[in-house]
Amino acid sequence: MRYRLLLTALAAALVAVPTASAAEYVPREVIVKREDGAAKKLEIRDGASVREKVAELARKPGVEYAVPNYVARVSFRPNDPGWELQWNFRDGLGVEMPTAWDTARRLGAAGGRGATVAVLDTGVAYRRTRRFRRAPDLGRFVRGHDFVSHDRFPDDLNGHGTHIAGTIAQSTNNRRGASGVAYRARIMPVRVLNSQGEGDAATISRALRWAARRRPDVINLSLEFGGGVRSADVPDVISALRYARRRGVAVVAASGNSGEEHQVSLPARGPGVISVGATTHRGCQAEYSNAGRDLDLVAPGGGEDARMAFLQGDPYDRRVCEPDQPGRWIYQQTFTSSVRRFGLPRGYEGTSMAAAHVSGIVALVRSTRRLGRRRPSPGSVEQHLERTARDLGPTGFDSRYGHGLVSAKRALAP
Repeated sequence: MRYRLLLTALAAALVAVPTASAAEYVPREVIVKREDGAAKKLEIRDGASVREKVAELARKPGVEYAVPNYVARVSFRPNDPGWELQWNFRDGLGVEMPTAWDTARRLGAAGGRGATVAVLDTGVAYRRTRRFRRAPDLGRFVRGHDFVSHDRFPDDLNGHGTHIAGTIAQSTNNRRGASGVAYRARIMPVRVLNSQGEGDAATISRALRWAARRRPDVINLSLEFGGGVRSADVPDVISALRYARRRGVAVVAASGNSGEEHQVSLPARGPGVISVGATTHRGCQAEYSNAGRDLDLVAPGGGEDARMAFLQGDPYDRRVCEPDQPGRWIYQQTFTSSVRRFGLPRGYEGTSMAAAHVSGIVALVRSTRRLGRRRPSPGSVEQHLERTARDLGPTGFDSRYGHGLVSAKRALAP
């Protein structure tokens, strides 16, 4: 079954292999290379420090170089059982999370600690009541709201919103479930879609303003209006998007799942919104992913590759795309047989999933102060993600891959 709807809590501090700092090297060892020989490892026995010995050796005639024996360590690899399924987080054609997690930890904001992401969706499995259960692998929340039932309890009756929240902030390295991009970020659950995954413009615009007033770091909109809906048809939504931008809130939205070649759906093509299309595990445009000049970035969404006729024969696509071959899904913890049972169900793919990756990375960028301050403008965040994306398809910006595949590693790199 396909879910094309467009629609954290660590039990203890993250435990991981320590990362080598820029100055970490083996004590009492140096590597020396003479101009007439191979490099050799030497042990310091005269009590000199590594730096002193390096300087001493470098002054000697015939020495090409002398350097400390620097230490390298493996990047953080989570112990969550679902990690093995998460191709979308890996290096290569995923969003390159392991190095980014290392970097965020070094910068004092492990897992996006301190950031808040508002998820406007079908709700989130965030609490335990007589009817509902909290998703076992989610745990950091701030107050949300239900704009469908008009109360303070945005419980998920569909599963889509919980899946999206998982990609953004599922607990990580706790031997449970799967991993999340910004695993220490807080989720603000805001229900705007009903149990069938449907919502209306009036509801969405009210929820956007409500969330923006509370100034989360990013609002995730994994939802779309139909292809025939214009900005003039949803003026309240457009106004609310502008309001969120004025409040300094980055807004990320899914480009749409109808395979449109020339038009990104609303609200993704709205003012100041980071619009996100989907790629597959081969690095190809997903067959359902909307394209167009308003597309900003792509991220993993899973599913099958777009057909070659649609891809217009670009050399990149001829090399990587295999239309009609099986694709891979996006795995996160959400409902299985009822709202009280959770697992890592198959069948989730879409630009909804792609948008959630970008929202998580925005949370990491802001929490680490990668751009020099805690709340850089939404525009500067968007430009930074576009500059650090990996170019796919034709060289430079194009309408199917935008500015490229978003990279958490590159976005957090010094």
